[in-house]
Amino acid sequence: MADPRDDFSNLEGPARAVAEASRRPRSLVYLTLGLSVVLSWLVLLSMSRRAAEIQRGGPGSNLLEALPSLELPGFLETFFVLCLSPSAPGGAAGEFFALLAMWVLMSVAMMLPSAAPMIRTYCEIADTATAKGEAAVSPLLLVAGYLTVWSGVALIFATVTAILRALGHDLGAPLGSVAAAVILGLAGLYQFSGLKDACLEKCRNPFTILFARWSVRPIRIFVLGMEQGVWCVGCCWALMLVMFAVGTMNLFWMVLIGIFSLVEKQEAGRVFTRLAGGILLVWAAALLVASLS
Repeated sequence: MADPRDDFSNLEGPARAVAEASRRPRSLVYLTLGLSVVLSWLVLLSMSRRAAEIQRGGPGSNLLEALPSLELPGFLETFFVLCLSPSAPGGAAGEFFALLAMWVLMSVAMMLPSAAPMIRTYCEIADTATAKGEAAVSPLLLVAGYLTVWSGVALIFATVTAILRALGHDLGAPLGSVAAAVILGLAGLYQFSGLKDACLEKCRNPFTILFARWSVRPIRIFVLGMEQGVWCVGCCWALMLVMFAVGTMNLFWMVLIGIFSLVEKQEAGRVFTRLAGGILLVWAAALLVASLS
């Protein structure tokens, strides 16, 4: 006999859709995360367009300027001004929190999709447990732990951005040749490191960790998400650092790094990782040569 608690026929359309989704945690998680990533990219796209208007030049700037200008909510306009204008009203605290929000959005847009193997694996284990009548903590709590770690990284990057701005560096502008070469060289060398390989292996094969550390206690799943976030940061922190070298609001490189991080965690072997490292090292060397000539 069907459980009357599963009968949502008396509900109206939107309420029924939400109720049906609540019975399928995996669908609800994928919908929530998908909307978060899409909205983050839309905000970053709008901000990048404003940055292209202020500071012309760079990959894709003409394309960005050609996009229609949309009427945005007042809080987004304020957010953009605080991030993009060095003399924006709101004080140092307002500017810093806006920069922090910007880096959090970049982390969600660029890094959350690359956590798909971990999230999918946890959902599969949780679904199996639920089918057996066992309790399972919501995957969203795992994701919350993961994003907490990246928010900490965003705090560090926001601090660096604020320091650079205090030194007169514009948010959308790439760093000078020597500084950019150092960052690109560091990111390139890290692609060949044992630590990168170890972190990448953990990100590519989350099942063993998630299964062995399975718990029905929410705090343990949150901590497990943080641990997975640490492995992800170990994979990608140097690539995120490249954004300082190419211009923090460079949408072209945001997309490129986001896609690379996603593919790198899906592909077996080290060829893809080593190739990216080689490209970064050659680029760094070319910048150094250009700066000396």
